[in-house]
Amino acid sequence: MFEGFVRERIEGDGATLFVRRAGPLDAPPVVLLHGYPQTSAMWHGVAPILARSYQIVCPDLRGYGQSDKPVSNAWHQPYSKRAMANDIVAVMRRLGHERFLVGAHDRGARVAHRMGLDHPGRVAAMVLLDIAPTREMYANTSAEFARAYWHWFFLTQPNPLPEKMIGADPEVFWKLKCFNQAKGKIPFSPEALAEYLNAFADPDAIHASCEDYRAAASIDIAHDDADLGRRLTMPILTLWAKRGIIETCFDALSLWRQRAEKVEGEGLDVTHYMAEERPTEVAARMSDFFFRNPIHTKETAQ
Repeated sequence: MFEGFVRERIEGDGATLFVRRAGPLDAPPVVLLHGYPQTSAMWHGVAPILARSYQIVCPDLRGYGQSDKPVSNAWHQPYSKRAMANDIVAVMRRLGHERFLVGAHDRGARVAHRMGLDHPGRVAAMVLLDIAPTREMYANTSAEFARAYWHWFFLTQPNPLPEKMIGADPEVFWKLKCFNQAKGKIPFSPEALAEYLNAFADPDAIHASCEDYRAAASIDIAHDDADLGRRLTMPILTLWAKRGIIETCFDALSLWRQRAEKVEGEGLDVTHYMAEERPTEVAARMSDFFFRNPIHTKETAQ
């Protein structure tokens, strides 16, 4: 996977992140953010296609993969989407990118949402895959949503309940959760799946990912509540899975239009793991959107 990509560790904002990157040095930068319980390996089909025209940066989020897993606290602040977003901004700045484009899936898209609010001058445009805003998803929870996304509620239980239960057999947990969301199919390449399972076998990764979800249900909502009335100002493309819970339980386009000024989007005939199921289509849609919403160098980062 990722032939020709540089692999390195880059200091973020309180955590050092493992990064894969490639692409023409004079091309616009794009950062790709992965979801739970994966790593940057989820972009192995999309990133090489985009790297023909863009500088692609694929980090493992803090707490995941080969990135640092900071000690958390009672408020779960080290795993707030604000802290995770600050890492990405710091990494991109160290690579010389003051302003960039974003493609993000699942938890990574929640990090992107917060990054767009906290650092609007850094983010030129975003493509968000298969999420609705976190605050609204919790606020509109239904029995159907809770049954399908049971992990949202299980992972927020106090330490060490989910950690002990997952730690008893991390591979079985990972496969039950992810294969179920893929509707029983296996869209993951053998190499990517091996990386996911190896990374998730680390007790520190299990704990950190639980903290990610605990933060989402607490401090992240507090941050969102404090920002009510503020909207994302950069162009947003939201793509969701027609064979997923976003299509079934939420009106993603309407919810994003409450949180952002310029939104377009549609459902695709895929499951949750669309970047691995249909990498060529996802890369094409990202490339088209980024081409239509380029980085304007005259704009000043904030």
